Parts: sequence; C-alpha cells; structure tokens
Amino acid sequence: MGAWRRLWASVGFRLAFQYAVLVAITMMAALAIVYLQTVGVLHQRIARQVGVTTTQMQARAEQQGLEAVAAAIGRALDDGRQSDTELFGVWQPDGTRLAGNLDAPPADATGGRDGQQRAQRGGTANTGYLAVRRLPGDALLVVGHDLSDQDALESLVVSASAAAGLIALLLLVGGVFVFRQELEQAVGRVRRTAGRIAEEGHLAERVDMTTGDDEFARLGQDINAMLDRIESLMEGVRHVSNTIAHELRTPLTRALLGLQAAQAPGVDDAARREAIDRAVHELQDLGTVFQKLLQIAEAEAGARRRAFAPVALHTIADDVLELYEAVAENQGAHLVREPADEARVDGDRDLLAGAIANLVDNALKYGGPGCTVRIGTTMAAGQAIVEVQDDGPGVSEADLARLGERFTRLTPELPGHGLGLANVRAVAALHGGRLVAEGAEPGLRMRMVLPIGSPSHN
Repeated sequence: MGAWRRLWASVGFRLAFQYAVLVAITMMAALAIVYLQTVGVLHQRIARQVGVTTTQMQARAEQQGLEAVAAAIGRALDDGRQSDTELFGVWQPDGTRLAGNLDAPPADATGGRDGQQRAQRGGTANTGYLAVRRLPGDALLVVGHDLSDQDALESLVVSASAAAGLIALLLLVGGVFVFRQELEQAVGRVRRTAGRIAEEGHLAERVDMTTGDDEFARLGQDINAMLDRIESLMEGVRHVSNTIAHELRTPLTRALLGLQAAQAPGVDDAARREAIDRAVHELQDLGTVFQKLLQIAEAEAGARRRAFAPVALHTIADDVLELYEAVAENQGAHLVREPADEARVDGDRDLLAGAIANLVDNALKYGGPGCTVRIGTTMAAGQAIVEVQDDGPGVSEADLARLGERFTRLTPELPGHGLGLANVRAVAALHGGRLVAEGAEPGLRMRMVLPIGSPSHN
C-alpha cells in the first residue's frame, strides 16, 4: 500500500491513469458498437425474416387451409436455400405433425410469442428464434431460424473483443508508466536545477535544455530566462549594497570625526559651530541619498502604477525648461525647446516631471559652462519620446552602458551621488519604457522612450 500511495502521489501517474481510464471507456464503447452492429443487426434481420414468413403462412392458412400451409413448408425445406437453418412445424390440435423439420413443438407453445427457444430437430436440441402462432381450427404453427451460426459469430466477436481489450489493457498499463517516466524526466530537470540552487545557492545553475519545441522545452527556456533575471538582480543588489556601504561610510566617518572634534576640550564656539554645521550638511546629504534610493525602489516595485492617468509630456517639458532657465543663465548655458511636438502617455505626472528634470539637470551639469541643451518631445512608431541633448564633452562608448547604474559617477569631481539617471531609468521602466544613452558628437543624447498605451503590469 505504501508503494501504491507514493505512485499515486505522482501527478504524472495520476494524469496517465486518468487518460488510460478515458481510453478504456472509449474502447469499451467502440467494442459495444461493433457488437451491436454485427450480432444485433443479424438478430434483427432474422426476426424480420421470421416475422414475414409467419405472416405469409397465417394468411395462407386462412385463405387455403392447413394443407396449403403444409405444402408451402415442404417446398421451403426442399428448395435448397437456407434449408439447414430454417425451422418449421405444423401440428394438429391432437399433436399430429402435418409438416416441418421440428420433432415437437417448443416447450412454450401457447402461441403469440416470438423469441429464442429450445426446440428438437432431427433428435438434437437446437436454439432458434421461433415464432409460435395458432391457426384456424386450433392448429399450431412454428416458424423459426436456427441460431447456431449467430451464436458462433457472437462467440467470435466476444472472444475478439476480449483479446483486443486485454491487449489494449496491457498497452494502457505500459503507456501509463512510459508517460509517467517521460513526464518525470522532463520535470526532473527543473526539480534538479531548483534543488541545486536551493541547497548550494548557485544562481548560475540552469535547466538542461533538450532539443525540440514542446511545452517542457519552452518551460525550461522561461525558467532559465527567469534565473538570468534573478541572477542579474542579485548582482545588482550586491553591487548596490557594496556601493552604499562605500558611499555612506565616508560621509558618516566625516560627520563622526567632526562631531568628536567639536567635543574636544578647548574648542572655541566658532570651531564647534563650524564642525556641527559640516556634520549636519553631511547628514543632510545622506538623507538625500536615502530619499533617492527609496524613490528608485518605489518606481522599480511599481507601487505608483495604480495612480496612472493621461499625461502631456510636452507640457511637462515646457515647465521644466521654464524651471531651469535661471540655472542655465547663471552658468551661461542655453536651453532650446525643439522639437516641441505633442506627446501623451498614461503615467504618473510627478514621476515623469522628476525624470525630465533629472535629465536636464544632468545635461547642464556635465555639458559645462556655455553649453546648449536641447529638450525635445515627439511621437514616433506608437511611442512618446523625450530627448535631452547637450553639446558638452560627451561620454566614451565604453561608459555609455554604465549610465543609469546606481552610484555611477563618470566625473567624480562634480557634485552629486550618481543616482539621477538611475531614477530616470527606473521611472521609464515603471511606465513600460526604457532610457537610451547615445553619443551626440559633440555631447550626449539621453532619450526616454515610453509606450503610448497603458504599460503592462507584469
């Protein structure tokens, strides 16, 4: 019983067993149809033939008398057609046989009954389909057909059906275990991979792929793609953790040392206030870093997707340009709004405004004094595009792929935390889009590409 319970616990075995039951039912129905179409049809034909002959004999008896019936029976038995299967008998009320090949009337000879009965013919008991009728003058008429051939055919059909059923049963039993083995082999690859990852923690493990394009092959591909994504995310988490530890340790250390210095005996009030101010500034910077990290995490988690509504990106771009005009004027830079086409998406207006502001702020910062920053909005191929381009020194091809990573600062001497473009990339991904960095020769072109319709929630 324990082995059977373990076997039944297998989904593959249960599915195969249920399929086998369905096939067995189908096979039994098919065999029943074959039986009815052979034996059943033959039985109906015999009954119809006996019924027609009986009716004819009754009509002859009423019109011409018993002698005519006896003569007709004699001709039927002597014509050589089905004489070995035809059964006839006519008896006087006193039991004297007038004609026929039956030795005696059947046991149930009350008249008016049709069906299978035993009757004596030539000293041998035979099973036949008999019609028993009372004729005028209380004579007894029996017309029938020997069922020996039908019994043989029925036995043959039953034997063939039993043999076919046994073979089918063996094939089904074998098929159940073959199906279970195939399913276990296909699922086993996934289970073994998941087990190695769970036990050893190696995210580099992948499901062994087989040739073909069946459901399990596609499942393996999807699981491998999922593992690739998980490994990438874990690498990102490790990178961010290490970077946060490095980025935060330095300002925390500076703030701690400054406060410790302010506590030292003999420090005048002015030096103490200056040390406290520096520590407050460092801690405020740390608060800004954490706030930006939380914004990025919130965008990546999709927590604000429910608040999406139609947004006019061209209007947001106009507002951002107006906001940064004073900043650009102070550093001698120029802001240009082109192209200024309408661009509308479904999204979060505040997040999109912050993302565009980050792009403009980044372009002004790295474009340098006297640069020209172009802010453009347009629609193309079912997408809304916000493009911010400067004519500054630009970024090398090798560094373009790094833009948008957390804490990436290609020019460390400039102020910042390396989180602005990471925030833009997270906002673009939240809206189902992407952030693209390209060399503008001269300068850098950052393009935020967003789908026009509502983004997928996946």
